[in-house]
Amino acid sequence: MIMKILNSIRNLSKIIFTSVILILSLGFYSCKKNQKESLQKIDITPEIQLTEMNHNWYYFTDDGYFKTDKPQNSPYRLQAPWTEVTRISSSGTASDVQNQVNKGFAVVNRLGILCFENDRIVLARDKNLFSDRTAGNLVFLNNTPIFSVYKSAFFNDTITEPNYKNDNSQHFFLIQFDDETKVCYPILHCNNLIDEKNSEITDFSWDGLNWYCSIKTISDTKNSFSYVSWKPTISLLDLSPSNANGNITVKEISQDDFRNTKAQIDYSKAPVRIKNMLSSFSSKIPFQIELKYAGGHSSQTYLNTIPNSTKEELKAKAVISQSWSCVIFEDGTLFIEGALSEKHILRNGKAVAIRLPKLPAGYVYSDFTISGTTLYVGWEEAAFYQTSRSGFLQVNLEKTLYSKIL
Repeated sequence: MIMKILNSIRNLSKIIFTSVILILSLGFYSCKKNQKESLQKIDITPEIQLTEMNHNWYYFTDDGYFKTDKPQNSPYRLQAPWTEVTRISSSGTASDVQNQVNKGFAVVNRLGILCFENDRIVLARDKNLFSDRTAGNLVFLNNTPIFSVYKSAFFNDTITEPNYKNDNSQHFFLIQFDDETKVCYPILHCNNLIDEKNSEITDFSWDGLNWYCSIKTISDTKNSFSYVSWKPTISLLDLSPSNANGNITVKEISQDDFRNTKAQIDYSKAPVRIKNMLSSFSSKIPFQIELKYAGGHSSQTYLNTIPNSTKEELKAKAVISQSWSCVIFEDGTLFIEGALSEKHILRNGKAVAIRLPKLPAGYVYSDFTISGTTLYVGWEEAAFYQTSRSGFLQVNLEKTLYSKIL
């Protein structure tokens, strides 16, 4: 009887929490919409506008991806928390390999891994792993894609199943993806890092040597957080949940220690290649850039703050590869410099500005990857913490850039 009462209280608290969030989101979304409508666009005249001949739109369903002429013409989907919907949650580009096209990958929440090799697209589905877990945080080790999965205590009903607490296989954390076989293999589950049985690793950061994790432990009466750092004593890709306990070193860290690994860095300390690309407007517009290195570890976020500015802070994703760098803002403004696979250097090394197709109100561009001469960038219809329609845009950069005299 006591357990039933506690579960009823817990369910009621979830309902109250969700209701409050929904009320807040309506007001927040209204403010954001007004801000976006009044936002002064990036003060750049793009050198190139995309035509219908050099790009394709795709949308996601629960079963895969399909072509559409425009994002707003894709089938309507109910809004749901971003942790629970099909969307590109993280993308990445493998590092350059001599005489090979560098591959791109995208973690598609609730669906699988998208593999890109120039204009070739392959979806590797894994229903058992993805169907009831939130997936993201794509990184690379020796060009092997690695990502994380977890279950959200607020929005995922399967986390309260009676057998969940005693089933370690439910608590997967770190996964590697084998591009040859298109199969996902577990590296660690949560109980390799913490003795508490009902725990989920909700976020991590990896600096190339040490891993830093935020762990949420769930009970019928309360939820608690703990933080650890760990590193393997053998090759990471040789780890598995069955052998990890003797082959990793783990230590507790503080909440502040973990937060410091995710802290935003002043834009003045950003890599020179990024600052050179954005030099024409970086002193005028507030923005934050999430930067990744091709084939590398966790991203770093750089913040460009403008004192007393009334302009909305723009968000952008960036990738630095050995031969090229690229930044894409959520409104579709793209900057690229360098040389794509087996191509000459663009405009003697100077940045080229492109305007991706304008999205309808309420839609944004998200993460991206480039494979060979093909760009893939996610899009989604988003309002506060919820997402509905989503997909990705495929752009032929050879036609877009190299058919011009740049």
